[in-house]
Amino acid sequence: MKISDSMTAAINDQIKAEFDSAYIYLAMSAYFEDCGLSGMAHWMKKQYKEEVEHAEKFIDYLYERGARVIIPEIAKPKENYSDALDVFKTAYAHEQYVTSRIYKLVDMAVEEKDYATQSMLKWYVDEQLEEEDNTGSIVSKLEFLGKDNHSLYIIDRELSAR
Repeated sequence: MKISDSMTAAINDQIKAEFDSAYIYLAMSAYFEDCGLSGMAHWMKKQYKEEVEHAEKFIDYLYERGARVIIPEIAKPKENYSDALDVFKTAYAHEQYVTSRIYKLVDMAVEEKDYATQSMLKWYVDEQLEEEDNTGSIVSKLEFLGKDNHSLYIIDRELSAR
C-alpha cells in the first residue's frame, strides 16, 4: 500500500523538525565549549548526531515507501543562555515538543490505518521516552545542586562519559 500524500507531507515536516533539533543541539554544544564545559559540549554533540540519524531514518523510510523526500531549510538556533540549567531546561522542553510531534504522527497513522508507519513510529515513541528521561534527569540534578561550581564540574565530567 502506498503511503498517503498527507502522511508523506507530515513526515517531511518531521524531517525538518529533526534537522532543526540537530542544529539546536549543535549550537548548545558550541555554547558549552565557549563556557569551558567540554563534557556538556560533548553530550550535546552526541545529541546533535542522534538527531541527524533520526532525520535520516525518516528519509530512508519515505524512500522505502516510494515517497518523495523534501530536504528542508533549517532555522537558526538560539546562541546564548543564562547558564547550564537554562540550556538543559530548553533541551528538555524541546524533547517534550518533539514527543508531541511524534504522537501526532502516530495519531495520523492510526487514523489512516497506515500500519507500516505505525510500526516504524513505535521506535520513535520509545526513543522519545528515553530522550525526555535523559534530559529531565540532568535538569533535576542541576536544580538540586544549584549554582555550585564544584557540582557543575562533577556533572560536566559525568556527561563527558556519554
